[in-house]
Amino acid sequence: MPADMPSIFPSGLYSIVLTAFLALFPTIAHSVTLESDSAVLSLLKRSIDPNTIPISSFLDTWNLSADPCESTSQFLGILCTYPEEESRQRIVAIDLDSFGYDGVLTQSIGNLTELTTLNLGRNKFRGPIPDSISGLRKLTTLSMSGNFLSGSIPRGITMLKKLESVDLSYNTLSGSIPAKLSGLRRLIHLRLSHNELSGRIPDLTASWQLDTLELDNNQLYGNLPNFPASLRTLSLSHNTLSGHITPIGKLKNLKLLDLSNNRLTGSIRQQILKLSQVVHINVSMNLFTGIEVAKFVGIETHLQDFDAHGNMIRSRLPANLVTVSNLTSVNLARNDFTGPIPREYGVKVVNSWKSLFLDHNFLTGDLPQEFSNASIRMKGSLANNCLRCPTNVTLCLGGQRSTSECVGLNDGSE
Repeated sequence: MPADMPSIFPSGLYSIVLTAFLALFPTIAHSVTLESDSAVLSLLKRSIDPNTIPISSFLDTWNLSADPCESTSQFLGILCTYPEEESRQRIVAIDLDSFGYDGVLTQSIGNLTELTTLNLGRNKFRGPIPDSISGLRKLTTLSMSGNFLSGSIPRGITMLKKLESVDLSYNTLSGSIPAKLSGLRRLIHLRLSHNELSGRIPDLTASWQLDTLELDNNQLYGNLPNFPASLRTLSLSHNTLSGHITPIGKLKNLKLLDLSNNRLTGSIRQQILKLSQVVHINVSMNLFTGIEVAKFVGIETHLQDFDAHGNMIRSRLPANLVTVSNLTSVNLARNDFTGPIPREYGVKVVNSWKSLFLDHNFLTGDLPQEFSNASIRMKGSLANNCLRCPTNVTLCLGGQRSTSECVGLNDGSE
């Protein structure tokens, strides 16, 4: 039976219970660790199923009758403040190993007021994240990824103004993303992917140092907000986001962009294709209706196909994609593109592109000559198009669409 207090208790009662617990906690002669910090570590270990604490694990070294910060104690995964004359040492970091510890998080965790790092990732902690986390005002790193945590993200996290990295990915957290996260001005990494979060993405532009934003594999919806200009990684795939992707064009430092598996519409603006730092683009499985391109000397540009009444039918692949100098990964699969693969792509698959996914479109015609080069070892697929795709070309594996699906398409031949 865990020694943790049920979450239905009033917050003030935790202090009373902790005080009572301290009275029972064995007094260690000349203890160098603040007793309340030692008590939290004891409660944390007691809240974990002992059958999930294997020999040689960090938690196995926690001898609850010893002093955590005393120099002869092991207490692996714990860091303490430097000893000062006539002052007790405090716990400043808990960095557990990933042995699958199964338990709940004690509300008393909020009493570790000097804590700067809390890493409990890749274990089996379950239940809610304690509201008392709001007491960790010196926390800079919070990692609880890869557990079974449930409930909402505590609003108290928005009070931790020194946070630089938050990773709550791969849990079962629900509810909305707290809008006041934008008040965390020092935040650099925010990873909330693979949860059950819903609602709209809040405006995070005030978090002006944000480098990484990973919100993929949730249930987020609505239009894209403005994002901090500092972003280098933006992953929003596998949600139900809609509207245009205009805000992405302002992210001049972006290196990785993944918007796949959403309901985004409109054109892919030329500002997206001109982001000079981008290495990886994945906009597959959306509802885009075209690609807006600019003219470059020596490069033929393609816009949309139109019928006799001026209605757009489908869009063609942009030849000027090759001008994005740092780009190594392209995924434009499942977006209803038609026409030939631009000849300019041939040079890129030989020299710099490491992956190219153009499958499940309506592309037509012959492949650029370089695609048939037997020495090409790149990831990708051209399957399920209307191409004349040789069976000995690896990218053609999977076959093409039936003749009936390709009737009436211009094959792009001259």
